[in-house]
Amino acid sequence: MNPEPSQMNAAVLTAPDTIEVTSVPLPAVPAGWSLVKTEYTGLCGTDFSILHGTHPRAEFPLIMGHEITGVVAASGDSGPAEGTRVVIEPLISCGQCAPCLRGETHVCRRLGLYGIDLPGSLADYVAVPSSTLIAVGGQVPAEQAALAEPLAVAVHAVDRAGLTAGDTVAVFGAGPIGILTALVARHAGARVVLVSEPGPERRVLAHSLGFPVPDAGEDPIAAVAANSDGVGVDVVFDTAAHPAVAAVTTRAARVRGTIVVVGVYKKPAEVDLQAVTFSELTMIGVRVYTRADLEKAVQLISDDALKLDRLPIEVFPLHRTAEGFARALEAGATLKVLISSGDAA
Repeated sequence: MNPEPSQMNAAVLTAPDTIEVTSVPLPAVPAGWSLVKTEYTGLCGTDFSILHGTHPRAEFPLIMGHEITGVVAASGDSGPAEGTRVVIEPLISCGQCAPCLRGETHVCRRLGLYGIDLPGSLADYVAVPSSTLIAVGGQVPAEQAALAEPLAVAVHAVDRAGLTAGDTVAVFGAGPIGILTALVARHAGARVVLVSEPGPERRVLAHSLGFPVPDAGEDPIAAVAANSDGVGVDVVFDTAAHPAVAAVTTRAARVRGTIVVVGVYKKPAEVDLQAVTFSELTMIGVRVYTRADLEKAVQLISDDALKLDRLPIEVFPLHRTAEGFARALEAGATLKVLISSGDAA
């Protein structure tokens, strides 16, 4: 497709599980905003619920996409100049509720997100406030820059855990957030980072990255014990958000250990609160990330601190967005699916 200058290509969700790639008007760019030419958009679990029509705020038609990297096409009065590669902070806060007034905008009582509450980046262009842009060095591959948003979740989780050098860690779940959390925890100085995952291809990936991984059918708690001198780990990260994981996290943590709930549960799950009491465990919730977390994620990528080029990423062009979602939903050997827009390879 070759849209007119006032038009652009976009993957529009018109009904549950129905994506139409079509020509739509370029987004308006209010004062103080910038127009970004999208390079890559990452697909994540939140997008899956939107796709299936189960997200409570998503209304059709909708342009999804909130894991965004691109190049500034038209700069506002502030923010990075035209031609700068950027990642976008996609959270929308009200600025008026109690958390916002305390500076905790990432847990705003009315928190919104581009790709749900405002048009997202599964299109050639996206318009956002200039204040949401974070410049990325020109030496950083765009595909790696596109991982900044999920990496910020991992950075935030490790920060909330209070992890210190020499700690032992268990990560339940080897999806994108689980793998990134394991990498950040190791970079933060964790002595052991065990990754528990039922999927065979994701187990292979975790093992290839140097993490101890329980074998298929092996009791993960036995594996945790074997990697922690039998006392349990200092920090448990639940990135799987599965009831079976919620039931065992308290058995994986040492006395006075910490459990960090990173994945988003769709409904209440059973947790052994007696174990929380008897072992004086600390349970911490994690919701998205702060601006500082996203900036740190960008810095980690710029420094190549985590060697993210080892991660299996698959790219689909915008006109094959539906195929990209199908691949992402497989949760197989491909850890992350990116959708390329415009001239992105």
